[in-house]
Amino acid sequence: MEKSLGILNEHFPLTENELRTYSALSFAYIGDSIYDVIIRTMVVTKGNTRPNKYHKDVIKLVNANAQTQIMGKIKDVLTEDELAVFRRGRNAKTSSVAKNQSNHDYRIATGFEALIGYLYLSGKMERILELIEIGLGEDSACPNT
Repeated sequence: MEKSLGILNEHFPLTENELRTYSALSFAYIGDSIYDVIIRTMVVTKGNTRPNKYHKDVIKLVNANAQTQIMGKIKDVLTEDELAVFRRGRNAKTSSVAKNQSNHDYRIATGFEALIGYLYLSGKMERILELIEIGLGEDSACPNT
């Protein structure tokens, strides 16, 4: 994944100063997609199965409640900068409302997605994968059963 991220950074480079101008919701927007791609990749690489089965496995890991649980596990290993981005995302005023999730979980998930987006746009894919591995723990094996 690092190689493909390098290619993306070559085409869409951002400086640290440019990153500072982005809103937390901009980070959350891209972070949502990046997290989804990582989880889908984890699930698909665990074995060939029906798309419906993949979908069910992915949904268990990408919903707001699951992201809230991940944040609970990784919060203590975040840097001050990472915590600041998470808090900005968590506290951001969104125009959308949580569907089938508590408002609390939705806000935490928005902060988590902002963190993932910030790290991604900063070119820190290895850090994203490290945090997801810590957050998922034994679930990171994602068995396709």
